[in-house]
Amino acid sequence: MSLRGKITAGAIALCSSGLLAFLGTWEGNGQNVVYADKLARGLPTVCKGITRHTSPYPVVIGDYWSDARCNQVEQLVIEKGQLQLADCITNQQVGQNTFDALSSHAHNFGVPSTCASRAVGLVNAGRIADGCKAIAWAPDGKTPVWAFVTDAQGRKQFVRGLHARRVAEAELCAK
Repeated sequence: MSLRGKITAGAIALCSSGLLAFLGTWEGNGQNVVYADKLARGLPTVCKGITRHTSPYPVVIGDYWSDARCNQVEQLVIEKGQLQLADCITNQQVGQNTFDALSSHAHNFGVPSTCASRAVGLVNAGRIADGCKAIAWAPDGKTPVWAFVTDAQGRKQFVRGLHARRVAEAELCAK
C-alpha cells in the first residue's frame, strides 16, 4: 500500500491533531493579524505560517483573519501540502509521526525542497532513523542543516530558533 493508500485507508491522517499542535508551537497559535516575517525577508504571514505562496486568499500585512478563516485555510494548505508530500515518499513503512515531522518541514520550506532533501531520500531508502536525523543534521552529525536564512547581503546566517525546530522535527520523526 502506498503512502497515499495509507492516507485513503485512514492509517495516516492528514492535518493530524499532533501536527496542528506542533505547528502551533513553531508557527504561532492565535496569530490572527498578518505580520511581516523577519526570517522570510518580510513575507506577509498569518495563522500557522500561511503566506501568499500557500493561501488562496490575499495575505496583506495588518489584515485580521478570524479563527474560523485561519482554521479553514490551514486545513486546506496543510492537506494540499501533505498530499503532495505523500507522492514523494515511497517508503510504505512511514508512520504518522514521521509523516507529521516531514509535513512540518515542508510547511516551513515548501514541499519541493523537502521532497528533494537528504532526509526524504534516506527515509525512502528504508533508513527512517537516519532520515529523521537528517532533518536537523548534516551527514557528520554535528553540522546543523535547514537552520539558515540569507540576509540582504546574500550571506547565510544561522538561526537558533530554526535549528531548534529542526531538532524537534527530528525527535518527532523518530518517535
